[in-house]
Amino acid sequence: MENVQTNSVSEETKEYSSFRYAVGAILAFFGVSSKTHRGSKKRAKLVGDIATYIILLLGSFLMIYPFWWMIASSFANTSDVTLSGQVATMKWWPINALPATNGSLEMGLFYNYKILFTEGMRGTATTSNGFAIGYTYWRSVINNLLYSVVPVVVGVITSASAAFAFAKINWKGRDVVFMFLLAAIMVPGPSIMTTQYVMYVSFGWLTGTGAPNAWMTLTIPGMFGAIMTAFFIRQFLFGLPTSIVEAAKIDGAGYFRIFCSFILPLAMPAIVAQGLLSFMGCWNNYMGSLIFIPRNSLWVNLPHAMTIMNRLYPQNVGPVMAGAVMCVLPVIILFAVFQKMIIGSLMLTGSKE
Repeated sequence: MENVQTNSVSEETKEYSSFRYAVGAILAFFGVSSKTHRGSKKRAKLVGDIATYIILLLGSFLMIYPFWWMIASSFANTSDVTLSGQVATMKWWPINALPATNGSLEMGLFYNYKILFTEGMRGTATTSNGFAIGYTYWRSVINNLLYSVVPVVVGVITSASAAFAFAKINWKGRDVVFMFLLAAIMVPGPSIMTTQYVMYVSFGWLTGTGAPNAWMTLTIPGMFGAIMTAFFIRQFLFGLPTSIVEAAKIDGAGYFRIFCSFILPLAMPAIVAQGLLSFMGCWNNYMGSLIFIPRNSLWVNLPHAMTIMNRLYPQNVGPVMAGAVMCVLPVIILFAVFQKMIIGSLMLTGSKE
């Protein structure tokens, strides 16, 4: 693993140097080169470094600013946010979001979060065009956990089993079947959602008032359809010696025993990393809930619920942004904690025996 990390550092250094000299070459094309500065390579390198840092800082700002605006807006009250049509503008920090003198949260810094947890997503008879009666923010969190944990846990096991079959077991037509799976990966997901919707209706998952079985649409398919997860775990298994499987077979172990006793422990870094990536995708699955689950259903997930909340309260930006913060916070925490494992697993998936 240390060698992999060392190689990754050297590769990153090479990529940075290549990027820096590419910037220098572009500047040279426009006349800002070593010739302009009397052939000084040192001056050209300095210009390339400065231009590189400027581009990187600009790109970082463009990436970070939306998150900063979201966080700042989640603490803002109506006097901090100005709405012009559908566009909301705000100061760099909500200067009016100060704690109340009596110590309550009525107009305090966390007022929007209080609204979100108590009233923002509550379904009542007066919001029949929005949330279902009985729907709350905590119901959306439970729905998200259902749509994320169950498909990921079951899907990772089935994907690892398929990856083992495609990487370490020789059977007739293995490569042909895998090519069909790769072709399925190339098909954009939204292009088949109409067909999926018709199938789910025929299964009875989306029938009835409020679609009480709608949770199946975002749970059951994910248990057995994680083709991308199976692909990456398969690539990881190619880096494991086949002699392990052959030695276990000589000792009388079957494929199920080999998979449980040898393959799973050795491939655990890749399995955990792919499970985390799958969890992030399922947690943020806005499109699936929007297409398959009616907005008056109790099974609407958190990203979809935020859209409904924004439509019901278009002038109240703060609670919507508070919901956005609570939606992305688990994903950010997971990636921050397990980023080394995720990156290390993705680096090793290209190795092949």
